[in-house]
Amino acid sequence: MASRVYVIIFAGLMLAQGLSFALMFYEREESATTVMLDSVEHEVGTSVAVLDRLPAAERADWIGRLQRDNYRFLLGPGQPGTPLVTQRSREVVHRIQREVGPGYRVQGDTISMHPERYQVHFTLHDGAPLTLEVLPRGVPPIARWLPIVLLSQLLLLLFCTWLAVRLTTRPLTQLARAAEAMTPTADGPRMSEEGPVEVKQAATAFNTMQERIGRHVKERLHILASISHDLQTPITRMRLRAEALEESEDREKLLGDLHEMEHLVREGVAYARSAHGGSEAPVRMDIGAFLESLVFDYQDMGKPVTLAESVSGAAMVRRQALRRVLGNLIDNAIKYGGGAEVGAWRNEQGELSVAVRDRGPGIPEDQLEQVLQPFYRLESSRNRDTGGAGLGLAIAAQLTRAIGGSLELANREGGGLVATIALIRSAPGPAL
Repeated sequence: MASRVYVIIFAGLMLAQGLSFALMFYEREESATTVMLDSVEHEVGTSVAVLDRLPAAERADWIGRLQRDNYRFLLGPGQPGTPLVTQRSREVVHRIQREVGPGYRVQGDTISMHPERYQVHFTLHDGAPLTLEVLPRGVPPIARWLPIVLLSQLLLLLFCTWLAVRLTTRPLTQLARAAEAMTPTADGPRMSEEGPVEVKQAATAFNTMQERIGRHVKERLHILASISHDLQTPITRMRLRAEALEESEDREKLLGDLHEMEHLVREGVAYARSAHGGSEAPVRMDIGAFLESLVFDYQDMGKPVTLAESVSGAAMVRRQALRRVLGNLIDNAIKYGGGAEVGAWRNEQGELSVAVRDRGPGIPEDQLEQVLQPFYRLESSRNRDTGGAGLGLAIAAQLTRAIGGSLELANREGGGLVATIALIRSAPGPAL
C-alpha cells in the first residue's frame, strides 16, 4: 500500500510539475517571439529610414552599426530564393512591410531551410537595392541556475511524497503490529489514541475490540476452569466409593472411567490456565543449561529423550511457561513417536528457536493446523491411551502465544513430526 500511494502521489506531482514546466516554456517562447517581432519591425523600419536618408557613399559605414544578433543589412539585391515557407517568416515580412510602407516595395524570399535563412528586399527612394538577411534564433537559452532549481524541486517532491506516505501508512502499520501482538488475555499493547480524527477513531475501536475479545475469552476460560475444578470433588468422591466396592469387572471399568474423567478435568484446568502464561515475569538464564536440565530430568526417569543441538549464551525467558510447553511437546513425542530429540538454534537476527522432533507416524499435512485446536484428535476413539483428550498440543500452542512466541508443526523427512517454538526477541535478548 505504501508503495502504491508513493507512486500515485509522486507520479501526480511529477505530472503537474512537468505540465507547469511545459506551459512555462511555451509561454516563454510566445513572449520571446512577440517581443522579437515587435522589436524587429520597429528597429528595421528605423534602420531602413536611416539608410534611405544617408548619401550612398556613407551607407557602407552604417551597415555594421545596424547589425543585430538575428539579422543584418546587405547593400545590393541579395540572393535569389524561393517564396517564404514558414508562417513566422511571412509574419515578419508583413510586419516590416506595414512598418516601412509601400514606397520601399518590400519582398521576401527563403534562401535555405537548414538552417532557416530568408531575405527581405527593399528598394530605396534613390533606386538603390537594400537587403535584410534574417537568421531566426530559437528560444533564448535558459539560465544556468534553472536546472539547479528544477533538481531542487524534484528532491523536495521526493521528500514530501515520502513524508506524506509515511505519515499516512504509519497508523496502519501500528494497527497491524498491535493485531499481531494481541493475546487471549487482552493484555497486549494498546494503540495510541492520539493523532488525526480518523486514526484516533480506528485506534479507539481496536482497543475496544481487544478488550471485548479479552473479556469474552477470559469468561470462557473462567467457565471452563470453574467447571473443571468443581468436577474434581464429585469425581474424587465417586472414585473413593468405587474403590470401596468389591473386586469385579464393573468396578475396574468404573475406576477406569473415573481416572479418564480426572485426566480430562486436569487438562481442562491446564488449558484454562495456559492463557495466563504471559503473566510470569521473564528471567535471564542460560538456554543451553536449561535444555540440558530438562533433558536430563527425562533421562533420569528412563525416558528416551536426547539433546541433539543446543545454543550458548543467556536470554530473557519465562522459565516455567517454556518448561510446560516443552514438557507437553516431549510427552507427546514420547507417546506417539517412542522418543524425543530436543534442539535449539538462533537465526541471523539472533532470535531463538527450540524444536522437539520424533520418529512417529507424523500428522497429515491438511491437519497440521487443526491439531492445535482444543479437543481435536486425529482419531475418533475416546481411548485416553491412544487418542488422549485432544488438549496437549492446544495447551502448548495457547501457552506459547500467551507468552509471545509461536508454535509450528511440520512433518519430518524420513518420518516423524517436528514441533518448533519460535521465540520473539525482546531486549536485552529473546523473551518468552
